[in-house]
Amino acid sequence: MQAKISKTYTLQNIHEAAQCIIDSAGNHKLWCFYGNMGAGKTTLIKEICKQLGINQHVSSPTFSLVNEYLLPNNLPLFHFDFYRIRHVSEVYDIGYETYFESGSICLIEWPEMIEEILVDEKKMVIKIDVTADARKFLVFE
Repeated sequence: MQAKISKTYTLQNIHEAAQCIIDSAGNHKLWCFYGNMGAGKTTLIKEICKQLGINQHVSSPTFSLVNEYLLPNNLPLFHFDFYRIRHVSEVYDIGYETYFESGSICLIEWPEMIEEILVDEKKMVIKIDVTADARKFLVFE
């Protein structure tokens, strides 16, 4: 799989990284964030939400699995964190189809835990790597 975009960023220019991802999304509604623990997935997602105009407090839904935020146009945006699931059946239990098929943007941390239910045509893959003094993301479709 060839990367569509590659960008290195720090906290000082994370807003540019967030906007780059937003601009790259096209019609993709499932934004899948891959990266090791501590890579900065939640930090980048917080900035993406800020750039999209969300004024609510954004935090990782590690225990609830999903948080819902309202965009300025009153449409929902869903933020998932699947780090703690033990089996994909837990995602069925929360009714993932309702979220994933809603047409709303779904920001997904730890998508590797639910890879079998992600539809390739609908997802945009964002891989975050940690470098010595920055982060680097790659966007794949």
